[in-house]
Amino acid sequence: MDRIPRPEHPKPQMEREHWMNLNGEWSFAFDFGQSGIARRLYEKEEFERKIIVPFCPESELSGIGYRDFIPAVWYQRMAELTPEQCKGRIFLHFGAVDYECHVWINGKKAGSHKGGYVSFRFDITELAAAGKNRITVYAVDDGRNCKQCRGKQSPVYQSQGCEYTRTTGIWQTVWLEFVPEEHIERFQLYPNIAAGTLTIKAVTKGRGVLRARAFYEGRGCGSAEAEVTGGNGVLTLFLSELHLWEAGQGRLYDLRLTFGDDRVSSYFGMREVCIQGEKILLNGKSVFQRLVLDQGFYPDGIYTAPSEEALERDIRLSLAAGFNGARLHQKVFEERFLYHCDRLGYLVWGEQANWGLDYSSPESLKHFLPEWMEVLERDFNHPAIVGWCPFNETWDCDGRKQDDDLLRIVYWMTKQYDTTRPCIDTSGNFHVVSDIYDLHDYEQDPEVFRSHYQSFAEGGKLREMMPARQTPLEGVPVFISEYGGIKWDVEGVKENGWGYGRGPRTEEEYLERYRRLTDVLLDNPRMFGFCYTQLYDVEQELNGLYTYSRKPKFDMEVIRKINSRKAAVEEVMSQ
Repeated sequence: MDRIPRPEHPKPQMEREHWMNLNGEWSFAFDFGQSGIARRLYEKEEFERKIIVPFCPESELSGIGYRDFIPAVWYQRMAELTPEQCKGRIFLHFGAVDYECHVWINGKKAGSHKGGYVSFRFDITELAAAGKNRITVYAVDDGRNCKQCRGKQSPVYQSQGCEYTRTTGIWQTVWLEFVPEEHIERFQLYPNIAAGTLTIKAVTKGRGVLRARAFYEGRGCGSAEAEVTGGNGVLTLFLSELHLWEAGQGRLYDLRLTFGDDRVSSYFGMREVCIQGEKILLNGKSVFQRLVLDQGFYPDGIYTAPSEEALERDIRLSLAAGFNGARLHQKVFEERFLYHCDRLGYLVWGEQANWGLDYSSPESLKHFLPEWMEVLERDFNHPAIVGWCPFNETWDCDGRKQDDDLLRIVYWMTKQYDTTRPCIDTSGNFHVVSDIYDLHDYEQDPEVFRSHYQSFAEGGKLREMMPARQTPLEGVPVFISEYGGIKWDVEGVKENGWGYGRGPRTEEEYLERYRRLTDVLLDNPRMFGFCYTQLYDVEQELNGLYTYSRKPKFDMEVIRKINSRKAAVEEVMSQ
C-alpha cells in the first residue's frame, strides 16, 4: 500500500508537531498455539505474512480476512529514527489493541497492557536508538473466557443475531511521539459558563511555567500561566468571548499549551451538563436527547473505519435523520470520531463494551475497572460526551445474578473521577445506583408501547417490566434508551436476517410504526430523551435506518420530521 492508511493525527486533543505514523504494512504471524514467547518470536527479524495496520486480521482491509477464532497474533516492523528524534523522550502509542498486548523494541521488552478498547503508550527512550529499530507486538485475545470485555464480538464461530465478526490485535493507529524531557503528561479541562472561564488542571514531567492561550476563530480570547514545581499545575483563563457548545453547534475554541520546549495543540467547548429533578439540562436548558444506537462497525474494516471521512459520515447520516446524538454502543469509539462529535455539536454517551464479562463474579472488577478508568481519563475533555454508561444489560449468567457491588463500585469510581457528568450504572437492567433510570423496550405495537408509560406520563409511577429484579428509582431523569429495532431488509439478501419482533409488510407500515412509537416518547413530559435502535444494519442485523453500506432505506426527510419535532419536555420548559 503506497499511501499510509488513516494518516490523520489520532489524538486531536493533545497534538504535537513531532510524531510518526506507523500505520501501513507490518509483517504478521498467527500464533494458534500461543507458543510464540517460548519460541522467542520477539527476536525474529520478520514474520511470514503481511498485514495492513490498523486493520484487524478478520477484516478485508487488513489484506488477510481470517474470520475464525484467533487466540494470539504477532506483528513486526522497522522504524528509522534520526539523532534529532532521539534527543528527548520517545513514546510508542497504540490507539487500541484487543486484548492483552506485549511489546518489544529491538528484542527487549518495552511493556504490556490489558484492555482491548483504550489507548496506551510505552516510553521506549532507553530501548530505541538512531537508525533502524525493530518493533514487535504480541496480542492475546479470548472473548470466551468471561474475564475480558468483548462487546458485540460473536462468542461463537459465525456472526449471528446481534453479535458480529470479531476483532483481534491492533485495530487503531500505532504511532511514535517525540517529546522534550520536561513535558505535559495530561490535563483536564473545566469550563465555567457563569464565570466565562476555563480551568486547566495539568500533570507535568519536570518543573517550569505552564502557559495556556485560547483562540476563537483565530482571535485570541484568553491566556494564563502558572509556575509548576511538584508536577501539578492549575490555571484559569478568563475568556473575553463566550460561545456556548450546544446541540448542533460545536463552537470549539482552540487551545495552545506550552511547558518549556513542549508545545501541545488542543481545543475545548464551553458547555455544562447537570440534573435538575427529572430533567437533564445542557447549559441550563432542557434539550430533548434524540439519540440513535451506533455500533461502530464497518463492512470492510470491522471495528476500524476505513477513513476519517467514514467517521464523520456516520454522524452526518444521523443528523440527516433528525437525531442530535447517539449511544456509542458496546464499544469505546476512537478519539477522531469524538473530535467530529465535538466539532458538529453531537451529543454522545460514552460506554464500555462490557458483554463477555461474568457480572456475577467479584473477580470481574479487576478485569473491568482499570480499563474503564483509562476510558474516563482519555475522553474526559470531550464536550460531546454528556454522560457515562459503563455497563449495558447486565443479564444473569447461567442462573447467577449480577454482583451488585461490581456495578456499585464502578459507578462510584466514575463519579469520583468525573463530577461533571451523569452516570448510568447499567443501561436497561439491572440498576443498582444510578443518576438516571433507563429502560429498553422493544414492544412493536405502538398502542401497547404507549400503555407501558401512560401512567408515568400522567404523574404516576414508572412501570417496570422486570419487577422481580428491580424497582424504578424515583425523582431522577428517565428515558427509553433502546426502542424500535424495526426489522426492514431492503436488499433481500439476508436469509438469516435478524431483528426485533415481526417486521412490517410495507414501507408505509414501517414508517407509521416508527412514527407512532417515537411519538409516545416525544409526547411524554417526563422523558428527557430516547434512543432508537439503530442507525445502520450490522451484518445480519437488519434494524438500521441505513443499510450496512450506509445507504438510506427510506426518505430520510420523513424520518427527520418525525424525530425532530418539539418534545413535551421542551414545551414544558419553554412555558
